[in-house]
Amino acid sequence: MGTLDVLPEDERLVVRTVRDFVDRDVKPVVRELEHADTYPESQIEQMKRLGIFGLAIPEEYGGTLVSTSCYVLVTEELARGWMSLAGAMGGHTVVAKLLLHFGTREQKHRYLPKMATGEIRATMALTEPGGGSDLQALRTVARKEPVGGYVIDGVKTWITNSRRSQLIALLCKTDPAAAPAYRGISILLVEHGAGLTVSRDLPKLGYKGVESCELSFAGYRAPADAVLGGAEGQGFTQMMKGLETGRLQVAARALGVGRAALEDSLTYAQERHSFGKPIWRHQSVGNHLADMATSLTAARQLTLYAAREADAGRRVDMEAGMAKLFASETAMQIALNAVRVHGGYGYSTEFDVERYFRDAPLMIVGEGTNEIQRNVIVRQLVERGGLDA
Repeated sequence: MGTLDVLPEDERLVVRTVRDFVDRDVKPVVRELEHADTYPESQIEQMKRLGIFGLAIPEEYGGTLVSTSCYVLVTEELARGWMSLAGAMGGHTVVAKLLLHFGTREQKHRYLPKMATGEIRATMALTEPGGGSDLQALRTVARKEPVGGYVIDGVKTWITNSRRSQLIALLCKTDPAAAPAYRGISILLVEHGAGLTVSRDLPKLGYKGVESCELSFAGYRAPADAVLGGAEGQGFTQMMKGLETGRLQVAARALGVGRAALEDSLTYAQERHSFGKPIWRHQSVGNHLADMATSLTAARQLTLYAAREADAGRRVDMEAGMAKLFASETAMQIALNAVRVHGGYGYSTEFDVERYFRDAPLMIVGEGTNEIQRNVIVRQLVERGGLDA
């Protein structure tokens, strides 16, 4: 059974459409755009027209809601062409799901229709310079004013798409004195304006094209109805639910990078000859290819399993953590093996494998490091009494 056979026909068409877009409009230009660190304006506009930014939004708001499995495979296709394109819709999807699950009626109607078309692109702002994965150690504070609304001060970093997004789901403290700390955390829906500065774009090893920025809030004023869901103190729980989707999306990105590296390596190993035969016939090279294909297949099945569990309405923080952990480590190893298979050409910027090798580490450290994923997994193992048989 092929990978797409897990989907109904209408969702298979969605994945095939994205695959055709990647082959036609991404792969021929990605090397030039990536090396120049050029924002992929044309490709993002095409993604809007294809409805990719609305795949997590129901029809009543103008989107085309697909299963999590379909979303995973669409993300894989985008990352196969250029991981940065998959990243451009990752946080957007998390914010869409946060609005669907927790937003007030007014918040949903205000943002979701324009998010579905990509007119509004959203991102989430979690990480801070001194906090990393410890979200309860937030220093960004939203202080409630006597006349209503909030004044926000703080700094966020590594925020993808923050220069070009119109909506930011900001994780901050509305009650800094709360104990335990998570009870004082809220998500505020904020837009660019006075008091919010995109202070700098961060230089990166890979993940080029789309921006990752530092945001500075200094006396930024947000209205009282900016709190997601309308009630303070729910933000930590809300974001943990959102990160289930985020981690599945990162796992899917890893699948795309790993698949691209495998496909390039398989092609090269059949075209390149040494000692009178194609190099895949040399056992050392053939073993690399076999291991790459086996681990990628396992990573995809684990990710799709977590996606199916999510679609069934079950809690998947452990499953999403497993998928993100395994798929990202797999992508890194496949990218390294792709360099080995290509030999000296694997180190050349004239081949794409060096880009895969630079992009793959992001999935290991992004959306909660893999060390954090292991903590999540073992905690759930203990709470659930082990794995279900």
